[in-house]
Amino acid sequence: MPDTPTALSFDEVLTTTRAVRRRLDLERPVERTVVEECLRLAFQAPNGANDQSWGWVLVDDAPLRATLADLYRKGMADHVARDRTGETPDTTSPDERMSASVQYLADNMERVPVLVVPTVARRYGAATTFAQASRWGSVLPAVWSLHLALRSRGLGSAWTTLHLYREEEAAHALGIPYGEHTQVGLFPVAYTVGTTFHPADRTRSPGRIGWNHWPG
Repeated sequence: MPDTPTALSFDEVLTTTRAVRRRLDLERPVERTVVEECLRLAFQAPNGANDQSWGWVLVDDAPLRATLADLYRKGMADHVARDRTGETPDTTSPDERMSASVQYLADNMERVPVLVVPTVARRYGAATTFAQASRWGSVLPAVWSLHLALRSRGLGSAWTTLHLYREEEAAHALGIPYGEHTQVGLFPVAYTVGTTFHPADRTRSPGRIGWNHWPG
């Protein structure tokens, strides 16, 4: 039977839903029913024109998980080797803890019990800001609602996009109509090792608020 929601307030769910990588329980199976239950909640999120033009591929087959994990690691290599011409140099100090967490997930992606690949229909193209915002706005609220529903049931995930460097290969492996649907990301789903998570440091964010003009 699916786990019942944990005793968290709505505000606690909002403030403690973290990107979970190293605390994913790679040994505990995840029931299909609990993922589908969380998705039914996610489907209530707003989407463009109520068109529900998304698709959701849930992967628990071990060889297929291994295929996606391989594409994820290849995508990571592609990202490191990308042409950085025109990019603004990153002057921030690297977060070694974050880097180690990302690498851990990459090394263990095939061991995650369920991998979720959401898609959205190519309805608008991607040439304008309007087109891009319309496309992503039709699926991202549901993806985040899925994260919140998972958290409320003792599961976790992390937003990852590196496999999109190999999106066409992933589409072929999963049977996604590549010319018709755009993949949003690759979301590992597992129970978490412990359920206590804390709010993150967002002390810089209040300074990014501006009423009626750009902040600062």
